Parts: sequence; structure tokens; C-alpha cells
Amino acid sequence: MMMITNPGRALALVVGLAVAAAAGAQTAPPAAAPAKAPTAAKPAKPAKKAPSGQVKPIVEQRALDLLRATSARLAAAKSMSFTATVGYEYPSKFGPPIVYTTRYDVTMQRPDKLRILMPGDGPASEFYYDGKTMMAYAPAENLAAVADAPPTIGAALLAAFKSASIYFPFSDVLVADPYTAMAEGVKLAFYVGPSAVVGGAKTEMIVWANNDVFVQMWIGADDKLPRRMRAMFAADPLGLRHEMEFSNWQLDPVVPPETFVSAKAQAAGRMAFKAPGPPPRGTKPIIKGDAPAKAPAKSAPKSN
Repeated sequence: MMMITNPGRALALVVGLAVAAAAGAQTAPPAAAPAKAPTAAKPAKPAKKAPSGQVKPIVEQRALDLLRATSARLAAAKSMSFTATVGYEYPSKFGPPIVYTTRYDVTMQRPDKLRILMPGDGPASEFYYDGKTMMAYAPAENLAAVADAPPTIGAALLAAFKSASIYFPFSDVLVADPYTAMAEGVKLAFYVGPSAVVGGAKTEMIVWANNDVFVQMWIGADDKLPRRMRAMFAADPLGLRHEMEFSNWQLDPVVPPETFVSAKAQAAGRMAFKAPGPPPRGTKPIIKGDAPAKAPAKSAPKSN
């Protein structure tokens, strides 16, 4: 699944500005000295910002419950398809960033089938995984990169990132345990409020963050499916924003086996399965969430 690289420091800044504004509003100007012309009021000194270490992280159970609900809905699906439209900011020579947009048409079947078709602001590409091999295909050049792959979707995505810097921003929703993938190491989580202007559905807005990323997320109020995400990565010194909208959700559709192979890609020329360039700045591969969540252990009955 985003606007602040360090949530604790950002909260400290907000607190500091609020204190400064209150101090300015409540400070009376000094009285004029006797027998002298009135002097101008001295501006109140703003209060010092509280150090980030003094800001207690906010972790609201309501936000975690919504994150858990959407994760459970995704994990329960044996197959799914959706469209993810992603906007990436890139720095320009003039300062302000510009945005490139990519659309991902995703079809998956647990535990070991995945197809991702990628038209976008640039050359189109395709990705196939059938449980044994993974293939990245460039239709314009008619070239394909093929590599052996692990037996699960999550492990295959990690292998693709490590060997070829192939990164999909929606990987969290594809793994067997999305909640672990998204909530691991959460330091900040709170409920923002309802919205009715995203994806044509009523949604609930939450924020969650860990040491790597700050995320705002819109979750369907009725179907509990993710509808929109905005993220900023702590490792990105420019603080560029990544935005993703989900649409065309289908859960548990019947998917023909031929969906996850491509005759054109198999007949194409070959290229090395390696990175053509660096991954998006600050991003990290999915490491958690590949194994299904374990049921909590039952406590032993108390003896009388």
C-alpha cells in the first residue's frame, strides 16, 4: 500500500507549531514606558518544538481493526483480479516533481499463479509466474527474461526484486498474510474519517506507518477492500509521493490456466533476468506475509 518520512518528527513539528501559535495569541504587548512615546509591541517568541523523542506514538485499535479486516478479506480469496493505477513522482530539473503513471492489470491464483499486465507512460511490459518460472516480457522489443522461481507468490516477488529489481507497489495485497506484510513494525496508526469520493464507494480512511514508510489508506466501508493508498518512504531524501488507486475488484473468479502463460513471450528473444536500473527510491521488497497467519494457540484449561 505516505506524505511524511518520519512520523514522530512530523508530529513533533505539528505540536511545536500549535504551541507557538497559542503563545503568540496569548502574549500581551508590553506597556508603554512613562514620559516616552509608545513603543511597538515585541513579537512573541515561538515556543520551541518538542523533540521527536517526546512524542508518544499514536496506535489506535480502530485503525488496526480496519487494516486487519481488509487483510482478512484479501487473504480469504483463492483468486482475485484488480486494476492498480499508480502515480510516481520524479524530480525535475526545475525543482517541483513530475508524475508518471502506470496501470497494472493484475490476476492471481493462490498459492502460485500471477499475471501482471502493465501499460503506462512508457513502454508496456508483462509479468508471468506459474509456480515454477517467472517471466518479464517487453512486447515492443519482443524480448523476454525468464528465471526459475520459488513455489509461492510472495517468495517469487521477493526473488524478482532481488535478482532484477522488479517491484510492484501492491505486493502487500498478494501475499498469503497481508496483515503481517503491512502491519509489521507499525509505530503509528490512527483513524482519519469517512470518505465518499474515492473509487465510487464509501470508504474509511486510516493512517499507518513504520520506520520505512508513511501510508494513508482508504478502505471500502462495506466490502473492506483497499481503494486508495498514498505513501512516502523514509529512505527517500526528496520525500516524493507514491499514489495508488484500486478498481475492478473481483474476488474468487474462475481463472483459466492459460491466463498465466504467454505464447508470444515464450517465443520471444531472450534477455538477462537482471535489473536494467535501480528500483524506486526507498522501496523495500516484501519479506513478511508469505506464510498464512497462524491461529492463536489455545490456552490450556485451568485445573479446578
